[in-house]
Amino acid sequence: MKIITWNINGARAREAQILSLIEQQSPDVLCLQEVKASREQLPTSLYGLGALPDYHACWHGNPGYSGVALLMKKSRFDAPVFTHPAFDMETRIVTAASGTTTFASVYAPNGGKDYVAKIAFFKAMVSYVAELAAQGQRLVLSGDINIALTERDVHPSQRKPDVIGQREEERVLFRELLEGGRLVDLGRQLAPEDDRLFSWWPYWRAAKARNLGWRIDYVLASEAIAGGAKSGSILREFGASDHAPVVVDLDF
Repeated sequence: MKIITWNINGARAREAQILSLIEQQSPDVLCLQEVKASREQLPTSLYGLGALPDYHACWHGNPGYSGVALLMKKSRFDAPVFTHPAFDMETRIVTAASGTTTFASVYAPNGGKDYVAKIAFFKAMVSYVAELAAQGQRLVLSGDINIALTERDVHPSQRKPDVIGQREEERVLFRELLEGGRLVDLGRQLAPEDDRLFSWWPYWRAAKARNLGWRIDYVLASEAIAGGAKSGSILREFGASDHAPVVVDLDF
């Protein structure tokens, strides 16, 4: 099974690139963030009659801000029911259960405008994943988490411990998310020694071309699933977003 997560920074701006990614990679599960469009605003190639015929799709967005999507290949999934946990705010999470596994696409708050809301969102998500684990439900949670889990997940030139996204309070919550939900960070599991494993870059000083970035986009999976992870990659040169698609292949 191939899972891809990508913060597209606008579905309308990235229409051709989304279609190209699907054509090139043929993901079984595609999680998108920062859709920045309501369903009515989406291009007809992405939503509507005949759009993306190989996928079940849920687009969950607002005009110009936030939003997520979860696409699941019809050949692997039978009519998933898409839902939104109670802590969803600003169209930031969509989930779908398939048997004993729940898949989720999440766009966590950045926290720059409302840090308190970011912390509240994470605390609620920590409780949510712990509850799923307690119920015996496996989870694959993918998306833009907006936290660099460790120091090595930020290029040395951009490490600032007081900056939002690198604060210890945020990292503690991220670790609680992993521990409480018995989740594994598949990107780091597959590349334990890679100190340049970044998924987001600021626009200034050609940071993306020079790979001076942060790792804030993740595929997290229950321990029972993580053992099947075979390979992973970050497609830094793909697309025009400030984020890159994160790809994980696993036996499922």
